[in-house]
Amino acid sequence: MITFDELGIKSELLNAIHDLGFEKLMPVQAEVIPILLYEKCDLVALAQTGTGKTATFGIPIIQELNLSNKDTEALILSPTRELCVQIANDLSSYAKYISSATVVPVYGGASIETQIRNIKKGAKIIVATPGRMLDLIRRKVINISNIKVAVLDEADEMLSMGFQEELNSILDETPSDKFTWLFSATMPAEIERIARGYMKEPRIITIGSRNSGTENVKHYYYLVHAKDRYLALKRIADYYPNIYAIIFCRTKMETQEVADLLIKDGYNADALHGDLSQAQRDHVMNKFRSKALQMLVATDVAARGLDVYNLTHVINYNLPDEIEQYTHRSGRTGRADKQGISIAIINLKEKYRIKRIEDIIQRKFEKANIPTGKEVCYKQLFHIIDNMEHVDMSNETEIDEFLPKILKKLEWLSKEDIIKRFVGVEFNRFIEYYRNAPDLNVQEKSDRSESKQRRQNSGYEKVSRHNDKYATGKYSSGSSGDKRNNSGDDTDNRKKRKNTGGKKNGKTEFAVIKLNLGRKTGTVPQRIIGVLNDTVNNRDMKIGHIEILDNYSLIEVDAKYLNDIFDAFEYRSDNRYKVEYVGSSKK
Repeated sequence: MITFDELGIKSELLNAIHDLGFEKLMPVQAEVIPILLYEKCDLVALAQTGTGKTATFGIPIIQELNLSNKDTEALILSPTRELCVQIANDLSSYAKYISSATVVPVYGGASIETQIRNIKKGAKIIVATPGRMLDLIRRKVINISNIKVAVLDEADEMLSMGFQEELNSILDETPSDKFTWLFSATMPAEIERIARGYMKEPRIITIGSRNSGTENVKHYYYLVHAKDRYLALKRIADYYPNIYAIIFCRTKMETQEVADLLIKDGYNADALHGDLSQAQRDHVMNKFRSKALQMLVATDVAARGLDVYNLTHVINYNLPDEIEQYTHRSGRTGRADKQGISIAIINLKEKYRIKRIEDIIQRKFEKANIPTGKEVCYKQLFHIIDNMEHVDMSNETEIDEFLPKILKKLEWLSKEDIIKRFVGVEFNRFIEYYRNAPDLNVQEKSDRSESKQRRQNSGYEKVSRHNDKYATGKYSSGSSGDKRNNSGDDTDNRKKRKNTGGKKNGKTEFAVIKLNLGRKTGTVPQRIIGVLNDTVNNRDMKIGHIEILDNYSLIEVDAKYLNDIFDAFEYRSDNRYKVEYVGSSKK
């Protein structure tokens, strides 16, 4: 493995690198740094976050700076404030023995006047977020018309955050003879367009496979009922006492709810999402980086650019809407040659997405079982014993002062009794909680048949007596017996929907279900359609006539999707909605 001493870089830079404890180059550094130092070319480097990319582009930039003037020579763009500050700090560390190699970070959420003053003092390297950078260009504060290098770090993240126009505007201000270095975890089409538009025959270096997950991460999925998702999360956290994790949720509301539940249940956790102010966000992040928090519950947007090392786990409380985003999530653990674990908590209707993720990351998931209560207690017991065995005894002499009285107090107990009682102080709460803990695992093959059998036993596929009109064909859209106040709304809505079930020509066989949403709760047809679409998530399912009564609604649905509908509602993460089978709808 090549060392930094072999790169031929200037002594001041090399001394700073040694001060940081760096000796051997990481794979992306070994591949890319020699190219950037000696070949002088445009470059696209595909590598996971946390693989040493800052040093990869930072060392060649600092090595080649012309320190005889104060002109800005390098611009580095990053997606978020946190990453911008971190890159600037890292570069300053590399250049600490080179006083003229000034690094200035500019980003939103901070005083623009202070940043302008720092730039005017002289900035050889500017690290910026796209929005603030474009603002400073338009104010004519920054001149990047003579820069030698432009770096786009986490380029796919910047594009997914909607910075395409800003990037184009910024790059248009740079000279055509500069070098452009683009670093990205994945290679979407937008990245290829940038490469074609702003780069000249770039070298493309791939560390690992394109869009792949890091080799240091093991991928597991846990199959549970949706209603047990939070219980599964707690059990996973208890099974890994030293967990240091980011838990990803889909929405801001869910993120806050999960964090609140964890805090209420005594875990060191907090939330990170878009509704937090910058001061709140900084406070949460400082706690997490210092490990005052064990678990950070976050949305994808809030966690973008977040660089935290030594994460033991990434937990997908929900899989991301965009499958490619899983690469970014899982890449936050398993960094710097350390092992990491990425966990997905899923229900049966999400199982197919695991295969799609496997195809993208080119890694296999292993199905894991949610630990039993006994397994959790065993793990916690030996965690307590391990902590006791390795407790800091630097204050041993102070303890000795009290030891005679302690021994006197405990002389009636045997050694075994003393050990049991000290362990029990912390262990009893786990024993109590998990004594009758249920099995949360779902069996993939048998679960659907069991679910169907339960519905058959409770009257599924039977016609309820007071709803015989559905079987006899007396029910029709807009009939005089319709008790709705908005009898025409659902017909208009069906015309707008591409997947409407309004065709009564024999091609679609409808069944009637009962949903616990009625007129008294202000229900309208649009809300019912929204609930069905959000829960079942099947664009091919047709919806027919809707009758809204006081306490519930009767809905015609495509009969061939009945199993999917009942399964989807059963596996919802909440219990707000109840569905029952009423009968067939013969027209």
